[in-house]
Amino acid sequence: MTDKLIKISVTTRIRNNFLAGLIICAPIAITLWLTWSVVHWADSWVRPYIPARYDPESYLNFAVPGTGLVIAMIFITIVGFLAKNLIGQSIVRFGESIVNRVPLVRTIYKSVKQIFETVLKEQGTSFKKVGLIEYPSAGLWSMVFISTDAKGEIASKFNAMGQDMVAVFLPPTPVPTAGFLVFVPREKITVLDMSPEDGAKLLISGGLVSPDYKEELVATKSLRPPVPMKSLS
Repeated sequence: MTDKLIKISVTTRIRNNFLAGLIICAPIAITLWLTWSVVHWADSWVRPYIPARYDPESYLNFAVPGTGLVIAMIFITIVGFLAKNLIGQSIVRFGESIVNRVPLVRTIYKSVKQIFETVLKEQGTSFKKVGLIEYPSAGLWSMVFISTDAKGEIASKFNAMGQDMVAVFLPPTPVPTAGFLVFVPREKITVLDMSPEDGAKLLISGGLVSPDYKEELVATKSLRPPVPMKSLS
């Protein structure tokens, strides 16, 4: 009996050590693999257009990964710098006028441009807050990323009904990149203090990875009713 307990104990320790090592090694390996894949992907797109005299591999006997990525970043930065002056803006407007004449291309271009302008806008508040809503039914709560106030025709329709609505993104687990756009009354959103990064971790892990939070704050806040969300605009 004692020998059996000792064997089980050793087996359990080996398993626990393996799991502990997996938790450490797996994120490192996946991060390195993703980084390496992005670098090679950028190189495969940019390197063919680099003249041989400017390519470091033409003078070295070994490959230099990341050259294409660095050149692409420099090129994008220069384009952004030139687009801020009058001549650059004129060129951009002329190019967009040509794109707007192509039926299918203009739809794709406008949609992609609007997404990037919304996400990358420095003063924007899109997806910078995490909240809770009662979904899919009363008493069941789902975590959402708060996008922005309802705008345009949708806002006009809601205002006519006397409702102040907010657009939220309801992501599934464990792939938060796909989800649903839901319009929720502002007063029914409970805003959380956690960052969007912590919210994404919580979703991807299925609730296993929860952000740190002081217990005394939780106890204090649990006695208070949800505070209505302030305007995002």
